[in-house]
Amino acid sequence: MAHQTIDEHDEVLTSEDLAALRANLREQLLFRQEQLRQFAADAGSGPGEPLGEEAAGRLEVHVRLAASARMVLADVEAALVRMDTGGYGRCHLCRGPVERDRLLIVPQARYCARCQQVREAAR
Repeated sequence: MAHQTIDEHDEVLTSEDLAALRANLREQLLFRQEQLRQFAADAGSGPGEPLGEEAAGRLEVHVRLAASARMVLADVEAALVRMDTGGYGRCHLCRGPVERDRLLIVPQARYCARCQQVREAAR
């Protein structure tokens, strides 16, 4: 197993890192696809009658969870494409490297920590 010496300023992803990140992304992809299949199956099983307040609340939560799962799925798919095309690990704003530690926590990250903070502050 090849080891690379990495100091706190070195953001290099090793081939082992990339393999683990790809496996993690594929696992997330399968999980989100299954989650969306389950949401679709659950949504199709209702009687079609008017919803009471409680059922309407559950439906709203269900819709929001499905939308969130679709967003994460799209991010995961995009990260896998970036891996295949050589753009993985580059910030979409500043074009600098996305920090290794950040990618190990959020493998689908599109932005470095600094640019992500700027984006969130602008909301």
